[in-house]
Amino acid sequence: MNTLPHDLTRSDRHAPYATVDAVSRGRRHPEPPPSYRSEFQRDRDRIIHAAAFRRLEYKTQVFVNHEGDLFRTRLTHSIEVAQVARSIARALSLNEDLTEAIALAHDLGHTPFGHAGQDALNACMQDYGGFEHNLQSLRVVDELEEKYADFPGLNLTYETREGILKHCSMKNAAELGDIGERFKNGLQPGLEAQLTNLADEIAYNSHDVDDGLRAELIHIDQLNEVPLFHAQYQEVRQLYPDLSQRRVIHEVVRRLINCQVVDLVQTSMARLAQHDPADLDAVRRHPEALIAFSDSMRERNLELKRFLRTHLYRHYRVHRMSAKAERVISNLFDAFFSDPRLLPQETQRKVAELKAQHGDSGQARAVADYIAGMTDRYAIREHARIYLPGELT
Repeated sequence: MNTLPHDLTRSDRHAPYATVDAVSRGRRHPEPPPSYRSEFQRDRDRIIHAAAFRRLEYKTQVFVNHEGDLFRTRLTHSIEVAQVARSIARALSLNEDLTEAIALAHDLGHTPFGHAGQDALNACMQDYGGFEHNLQSLRVVDELEEKYADFPGLNLTYETREGILKHCSMKNAAELGDIGERFKNGLQPGLEAQLTNLADEIAYNSHDVDDGLRAELIHIDQLNEVPLFHAQYQEVRQLYPDLSQRRVIHEVVRRLINCQVVDLVQTSMARLAQHDPADLDAVRRHPEALIAFSDSMRERNLELKRFLRTHLYRHYRVHRMSAKAERVISNLFDAFFSDPRLLPQETQRKVAELKAQHGDSGQARAVADYIAGMTDRYAIREHARIYLPGELT
């Protein structure tokens, strides 16, 4: 039996502008429909079983993996984004399975060492097309995962792949085929992709507050100068004057998330009611995103981002680790590009294949693929093996 029972495929719980199987643009490589699950459930399941997804456990956001067991990793962040995004999708009668698939896949292309690693790898790749983690996430699911006999990658639906790619230059869009078309034509992604992008921001900012406080890189008195944080902190202190500081922080962070989610849902409901898109095509043709914060919440959100950029991401302790991370990535790229024989044999074959097809740019891309796939601790170990005389294997 290749089709689903009616109760698993019905879309009456979805709004008319939601993305459902019936309107999917399908997969790059045709496959029979799945049994007992939707196409987007199949996408979600393939992502969860991907090696790149498992490696997210040892890739960090702000803090390097060995700095502490309680700091968030790319894996915990992706799960948290999926939880926030599914809640929003359900409230708006959108497709929860597609939303979850996009959320779980959105960071698959991240390098080790967070944004410091991405910046370093992008600098190494400047003469060879650059490096950007959204494009790399798409490359992971389209080409780099090796699990299936009939196709490379995970062969995800167009809609999941579209949601992974938040932004794209016109130059890159021209090389991406179907996924690049919306950027060239000025179209919007589906609502599930729009809301996941904002759920990522909500989770990222709120949980970096939590991790920053836990690491004592930022402090309550500083954060109380940020209106969005201050309002939640005052409410918690008034309701629970004797609560321990750790539990106060948890209460504040959960309220930070909740107030942003409520604002996003209410604002988006109003926008959808006002513009009344008839279907998914109408959503795509709309001149701006229909999922959005209110003006006041967007401003408060930006204030929190500015605070974190100044006081957390540029903190000298974070900068020290970022500087080390950049040297590790740069040194590994220089070593592997100059002498691919330092790479594992399977990777050497991939380097040779891409070099034969695209010259030095192909060789550089294969090296970047290898480095981007590393976890924090593996990159540190590889660096020691290459550069320290005592580490030969």
